[in-house]
Amino acid sequence: MTKTELRVQGIYDSLSNSGKKVADYFLNNVENVFHMPISQLAAESGASQVAWVRFCKTIGFEGLKDLKRSLFTELNENSAEQQPHDSELLYADIRGCDTIDKMIQTVRSSSIQAIDDTLTLLDSDTIERVSQLIIKGDSVKIFGVGASALVAEDLFNKLLRIGKNACFCRDVHIQFTYATNLTPNDVAVFISHSGATQEVIECLHLVKDSGCSTVAITKFCKSVLANEADYLLFTSSPEVYRRSGAMSSRIAQLTLVDVLFTAIANQDYHRVETLLDNSYKICHAHKIIG
Repeated sequence: MTKTELRVQGIYDSLSNSGKKVADYFLNNVENVFHMPISQLAAESGASQVAWVRFCKTIGFEGLKDLKRSLFTELNENSAEQQPHDSELLYADIRGCDTIDKMIQTVRSSSIQAIDDTLTLLDSDTIERVSQLIIKGDSVKIFGVGASALVAEDLFNKLLRIGKNACFCRDVHIQFTYATNLTPNDVAVFISHSGATQEVIECLHLVKDSGCSTVAITKFCKSVLANEADYLLFTSSPEVYRRSGAMSSRIAQLTLVDVLFTAIANQDYHRVETLLDNSYKICHAHKIIG
């Protein structure tokens, strides 16, 4: 799936009725976009030309021509790499698994799709800028609740290993506390799949007063977090029902954190090499061998 299609899927729920008509047509008839003028696309989709222009701008393009150019490039780049996925497995969700073998394949396929789609959405320039911010920042404060707190803690542990002044606590009241004590030289990282978790947004608003850089790890959508954070690192996952329990979305977030950590360590390797070696040695000494 192309980056543009993933953007459309991510933002679908927030579209107007006319926007959803455009999105439905686009997702089901991607090839037609290249061959039809906007007037014909509007007629076949049941939406106005204005709705098509608005749709293009909503997903980050200046207009239909700009979308066509980008989509053409993406399809050419992906045609040799991507294999079709079994949509029955990807979107069956927990209740669709009538056997253990099918359950195993569903979880496997969903995790693989989450990783592939997240890496497709990933912007290397943003990863580089964010990693430089973290390298140069006086401290990194991390925010997340629920399943996203697991990912926040993973990032916290990784940053500790390379000697960064990082801070994370699962207690939301503690997050409120350190959200009020940042400076313009710090970096705040917010992790929320929906981008609409109330406690995370409250922390974001507290942090905004400090003037520090804010980074969001979230799905591509029109959310408060995506609209207000300075830097956006998007994830994507095929979960479609609430009962999925943040499985593939957690895998997507962890993958993105791994990419970010690797970029930080790579760009600052002359400093972190010894720290990585020291932490490995001290932990290895506590393994039972034999």
